[in-house]
Amino acid sequence: MPDFATRRTMMVDTQVRPSDVTKLTIIQAMLAIPRERFVPGTLSEAAYVGENIQLGAGRVLLDPRTLAKMLDALDIKQDELVLDVAAGTGYSSAVIAHLAQAVVALEADSSLADDAEASLQSIGATNVVVERGVATAGAAAHGPYDAIVVQGGVEVFPAALVDQLKDGGRVAAIFMEAALGTVRVGVKHGGVIRWRDSFNATAPILEGFAATRAFAL
Repeated sequence: MPDFATRRTMMVDTQVRPSDVTKLTIIQAMLAIPRERFVPGTLSEAAYVGENIQLGAGRVLLDPRTLAKMLDALDIKQDELVLDVAAGTGYSSAVIAHLAQAVVALEADSSLADDAEASLQSIGATNVVVERGVATAGAAAHGPYDAIVVQGGVEVFPAALVDQLKDGGRVAAIFMEAALGTVRVGVKHGGVIRWRDSFNATAPILEGFAATRAFAL
């Protein structure tokens, strides 16, 4: 039987801490949550590798460094409501649940959403609700949100998600340009999000988040 607890500690010590992630709540969450429960069963051996894990259909579980640094930049507080867009199998939502008051895990793929619900229930993450719906539409019924984090690549950030972010709220997403990606963190003021570059990371572009391509003859 693999010693996942040791691998979890190694993940934090070799991937998270050296990446300037200093918030104790994030480190504690990543030490506590059994990441192996949030990957497809055949990939449990790869649960703690330092790269994106393929979930199928162009979806990935973001590598630990990227997720940790995104959450570190968002500086989520214990009284805040967070929307986790394209939550996949729910690992990111489980981590965020340690930082926030409540998390809405938005997932369009019914199979991934089912897996997320089961895994989150198995670890007792009672402050997470899994919402089945299109990622670009958000989850307005539960909002507005103090913070939004997107678990995949984007080229354009949907207006619906801008609308569901509180004024003064923060958002983190991986903006892709060809094969290169940059995590940008935004703050909403006066209905507009102002973005700043944070660090480099890559992920497949999520359905609906690609820029419209002009047709040329």
